[in-house]
Amino acid sequence: MAIKAYRPTTPARRGMTSQDTSNITVSKPIRSLTKIKKSSTGRNNQGRITTRHRGGGARRYIRLINFDLPIGTLATVEHIEYDPGRSARIARVKDQDNRYHYILAPKNLRQGSKITVGEEAAIKTGNRLALKNTPTGMVLHAVELQPGRGAQLARSAGTGVRLIAKDESYGQLRLPSGEIRLARVEAMASIGSVGNEQHQNIQIGKAGRRRHMGIRPTVRGIAMNAADHPMGGGDGGAHGLGRNPKSPWGRPTLGYKTRSRKANSRLIIKTRHQGKRR
Repeated sequence: MAIKAYRPTTPARRGMTSQDTSNITVSKPIRSLTKIKKSSTGRNNQGRITTRHRGGGARRYIRLINFDLPIGTLATVEHIEYDPGRSARIARVKDQDNRYHYILAPKNLRQGSKITVGEEAAIKTGNRLALKNTPTGMVLHAVELQPGRGAQLARSAGTGVRLIAKDESYGQLRLPSGEIRLARVEAMASIGSVGNEQHQNIQIGKAGRRRHMGIRPTVRGIAMNAADHPMGGGDGGAHGLGRNPKSPWGRPTLGYKTRSRKANSRLIIKTRHQGKRR
């Protein structure tokens, strides 16, 4: 996928880029497989803001993705579509019972391609099979963490995990972050990496595009007054922060570890932090 550039007719257009939609084959989705994305504007059921800098944005009709196609599915790719609810492209497939599904579109998937889900599926882009039947070294996406739960790993644009080893019970997966973790060999995964890999290189260009995405402005704490933020006040930052970064409520932030040590930590062989092991 290439990136579409614009002529610098205005200051906002200078440097702005957007997605190349030439690989999208249809613009109108299947109505029964869409729903309105209700925006909570970052508020909880009491109306209090729990996530800042959210609100507004264009109305989105997100597509209902099937992350757990049943074993035995034989499907044909009819169209490659755009989904406003995710960075990846999606594929409209029609199975042997003439039912439609939306799945993540891996790289190099084309109209007319055949997709198979099952134990005897061929090692081909888009096919879905268990880790125990997948050759070591393959790049995978839409990987299950728990068998039967549906895809949880490698679902965004351009991502993929590599199966680096396996035994009778577990397979070792190297994630894009560098983390190496275990997953049951009965877990299902799709062959190939997710398409639309140039998504991360898009330049937003202007504030209005962020507002269309539902992202409101963010003000740095160091630019505020001392009465408004723990990091505010001072002489314009000439002497640096001078203390550990804090949130507006005095909690540590900006690098402070918040990941909880849950039961699945035992499945992590190597963390995403360089040189650290569990």
